[in-house]
Amino acid sequence: MLFLPHRGNKVNKWYTICICILELLLTTYAFCYNFKLDDPLIQLSEDYKWINFFDFYWRLGIDGLSIGTILLTGFITTLATLAAFPVTRDSRLFYFLMLAMYSGQIGSFSSRDILLFFIMWELELIPVYLLLSMWGGKKRLYSATKFILYTAGSSIFLLIGVLGISLYGSNEPTLNLELLGNQAYPITLEILFYIGFLIAFAVKSPIIPLHTWLPDTHGEAHGEAHYSTCMLLAGILLKLGAYGLVRINMELLPHAHSMFSPWLMVVGTIQIIYAASTSPGQRNLKKRIANSSVSHMGFIIIGIGSITDPGFNGAILQIISQGFIGAALFFLAGTSYHRIRLVYLDEMGGMAISILKIFTMFTILSMASLALPGTSGFVAELIFFFLE
Repeated sequence: MLFLPHRGNKVNKWYTICICILELLLTTYAFCYNFKLDDPLIQLSEDYKWINFFDFYWRLGIDGLSIGTILLTGFITTLATLAAFPVTRDSRLFYFLMLAMYSGQIGSFSSRDILLFFIMWELELIPVYLLLSMWGGKKRLYSATKFILYTAGSSIFLLIGVLGISLYGSNEPTLNLELLGNQAYPITLEILFYIGFLIAFAVKSPIIPLHTWLPDTHGEAHGEAHYSTCMLLAGILLKLGAYGLVRINMELLPHAHSMFSPWLMVVGTIQIIYAASTSPGQRNLKKRIANSSVSHMGFIIIGIGSITDPGFNGAILQIISQGFIGAALFFLAGTSYHRIRLVYLDEMGGMAISILKIFTMFTILSMASLALPGTSGFVAELIFFFLE
């Protein structure tokens, strides 16, 4: 992006879109032809010595858990860059931040090294903060600061957990996730690690009561770059928290997870009811969609807390399904704002007359979010009702 002209908006746009489409085609090709669906081990792995001084490796690899989220990331980022076409102010920086965020998300989903996971986790926070604070609505600085305080504050717990787990019981730090999965800890220490990681991922997921940054962030993001940032936040960023819960809390700390899992299910149930009941009280359309996506994350938490195969499969399916539906709803909220310049629901009467196609898509996607039979939301949420 540095070598592209500063003023040529079209060059920046088409470069970013081509990169995103190329990435999506590459991941789809890898999934179709190189990924073995019946192999439970890590595939397509890379393992290079990165920093000699620190014995730090660049370890990447994917399995059945991360391939779905990586394809979701590629698809939604491509759509979000297409949705960002109206952006004219500082477009080069805007598209650079979009691509930087993309790198951080793919890195988080595919890293097999716990310190690399932490670095990638932090890498995607900074672009989101800048996207919110530079291209948001009227209260953009308030919502961007709230976002960074919550997420960077929770990252402290993540860093403490990462360092604690990697340095425990040996002189040399153990950073490889596969080796860490075989390590045993005293139960008190394991619970402490678990709580630290849980706080970090609960802010990102978000789990009640650490969810209050989300409606503000979405509600204020109806400035210029609005809905492309909202799409990435709703479609991918929230899913990172759920992914971290499975990848670290569930895989590395199984004893503590079995102790905390009933509480996770209780919190998930409360979250579904609480967020769904606060949603109708919102006047702002985007805040209403944000609250409904918090409610849907409750299903994922129940699935992760159930420690059963159906629950786990339901959680993964809900991650992908909700990623698509949430991103699409925010896209439509943004496009409708562009057409009619209204964001409060009590003023938006008669949409079907002025913007019929958007209204039709809205209806279909609202039904999918409602989990109407025949939509992906139905299949994902039905699984949770059959949990033992």
